[in-house]
This record gives sequence, C-alpha cells and structure tokens, in this order.
Amino acid sequence: MSILVLNAGSSSLRFTLFDKQLKELYKGHVDAIGQKHCSFRHYLKKGEIDTTIKIKNHDEAIRFVLKKLREDKIITDLNEIKKVAHRVVHGGEKYVKPTRLNAKVLKDLDKLSALAPLHNPANLLTARACQKMLPHAAHYAIFDTAFHAALPEKAFLYGLPYALYQKEHIRRYGFHGSSHKYVSTEAARFLKKKNLRLITCHMGNGISLAAIKNGVCLDTTMGFTPLEGPIMGTRSGTVDPGILFHLLKKQSPEKLHAMLQHESGFKGLSGIGSDIRDLWAKPNSPGSKRTFGVLCYQMAKLIMSLTVPLGGLPDAIVFTAGIGENAHYLRAQITQELAPLKIQLDPTANRKNATVISKPKSGVKLLVIHTNEELQMARDLP
Repeated sequence: MSILVLNAGSSSLRFTLFDKQLKELYKGHVDAIGQKHCSFRHYLKKGEIDTTIKIKNHDEAIRFVLKKLREDKIITDLNEIKKVAHRVVHGGEKYVKPTRLNAKVLKDLDKLSALAPLHNPANLLTARACQKMLPHAAHYAIFDTAFHAALPEKAFLYGLPYALYQKEHIRRYGFHGSSHKYVSTEAARFLKKKNLRLITCHMGNGISLAAIKNGVCLDTTMGFTPLEGPIMGTRSGTVDPGILFHLLKKQSPEKLHAMLQHESGFKGLSGIGSDIRDLWAKPNSPGSKRTFGVLCYQMAKLIMSLTVPLGGLPDAIVFTAGIGENAHYLRAQITQELAPLKIQLDPTANRKNATVISKPKSGVKLLVIHTNEELQMARDLP
C-alpha cells in the first residue's frame, strides 16, 4: 500500500509518496505550471535534479506525476496507491479534521475559496483531477486551519458585531497548520520534553507565527484569511482598515485586492522582488534594508505578543520553512530586536543553519527545524 500526498499551489504541485510505514519513497515538485519555464524537480538523497517540461494545467500535472511514478519504477500499478491526502488551505469552522472527499464536501469547500483565493481553487482543482485518475483510492482533505481549531474565543474573535461571527463565521482561523504542528512535535522530540511552551515561526513566501503550549495552539497571526500577520512575499500583512477605505476612493475593490495579495510585502516595499534571496543579493540597497527592517521588527513584535497566550516566556522559538530555515541574516536581525528575552545567538551555529542556534546561557532557546508538511499530512490520515 502507498500513500500519495499532494500540495497544490496556484501554479505548482508538490507531491510525496509514502509506504504504509510512512517511509518516503519519492518526492517531487512541478513548478510554473502553464508557463514557459515550467519544470520538474526530483528530490534525491544526494541532491536535486531539475528538468524542463511542458505542463499546461493541474490536470496534466497530476497525469505527469502518476506517469513518473511508474516510469521510475516506484510503483508498477496505480492501484497500489490506496490513500491520497490533499492539502486544502481553508476548511472554515465546519472542517477541522481530515475529511474524506465526496461531491458534497467539495461543493462546501468551493464556497470557502473566496477566503483563500490564492490556494483553495488550486487545491480543489487538483483533488477533482486526481479523483478521476485514482477512483479506487480514498481521497482526504487535510486542512491548514485544522491545527488552529482549538483557539479560545478570546483569541479568534474580532472586534466586530458578534452577529457577523454567528451568521457568517467571521473569525481568526489561522493557517500553515501542518507545518506548525510538525515542527512543534519535532521540537518536543528534540528537547525530550512534552510540556513545552513554543513560538513557531513559519517563514516562507507566506509567514505565520503560532503560540503552542503542550502541543495545543493557543493563538496565531494569520486570521480570517492568510493575508493577516507580518509582511510576506507579495502580501501586505496586517494593515489599518482605514487605509483600504481611503484607497477605495481611487481604485476598484478588485485592484485593491490584487495589490494586497500580489504587489505588496517584500515586493512592494523593496521594489526588487518577492524572493528574499534577490533582496539579500543586494544587501546595501535601500529597498532591501527597508524590507528587512520592517520584517524583522514585525516578527519580533509578534513573538513578544505571543508570550501572553503562553503565560510566560517560551522554552524555545522555532524557525522553519524556506526563509526561516535558511536566512541566517534575518534570524540574526530578528533576535537583535528581542532584547527583553535576553537571547544569546550563536553566530557560527546560526550561519550553519544548525538545529540549535542559541548559546547555552541564552534566555530562550532558538531552534531551526526543517518542516515536513507532507509527512504531517500523511500522519494525520485516518
């Protein structure tokens, strides 16, 4: 028996095949779907191999993946795949556990696409295509919002009329749940301690933080949608709603929405781009300095705020995802802003992206843990 885990983005498809013991058998990434520079990245133990391919849509991407699994003799027959886990970003209040997909569930999830327009449509498109190609398999949705379902009311309510929550379920949901859950579990395993207070920082193109106590999420920085929180690759993060009303006098809601989702964050502040590596290539650029300054200040401020739900200082702060695991210069700048925590960063360990990047006498331990959302999704399957 094999388990296929799919993580679809608007123009990408990440996948991992596991055996029934959850041993990783094959991992790949179809990137830039529908674009001229579309490519397939095959992850190997000794590195990665990139191949240019032509894939028009997610339907073709799924077909390519299933064909590749057979060509590379990972499986001999598609019937070997018994379960498929699909990442779905937004599950609303109704879907807080892994859920087997059927026509009714998919219809419900379609309605939630407006809350995660960059993610849910691609998630569901891929799920439908895969169901047709693997009709014998059990297909499950694993929700980014599920790990945050335990948030107390005081953490998830906004200062809006309560009727909006009752009737329209407007509340904080939180995202990157599989990542926060995975790294918090790994941190407990690494520190050999079950009762832990952690602040986990998922820093990729999207960024979110979570306060986790004894394995339970008590608060997080993303909200009703994945737009809230610190600045991100192209997303604005939290802004004063008054700014939006001011801008609506000059532009349409559609243009404003596109600006907040696609033209803001690192890209908008720097004038260079949304990839943090492009900014680091120009560290003395005013745009890079400005963006790093805003990001690191916001990260530190949010970290400090998450000590409140934890009821005290965390046992550890965990950095994860593409930026969190690799951008040593940002981790250093963030910790400089955290003077009240009396953190002592180990510069050598930090530059090496070691698991522990703080000195032994640091006020709070700093960890760098590689996230594995696909493995967590497979673990969560019934």
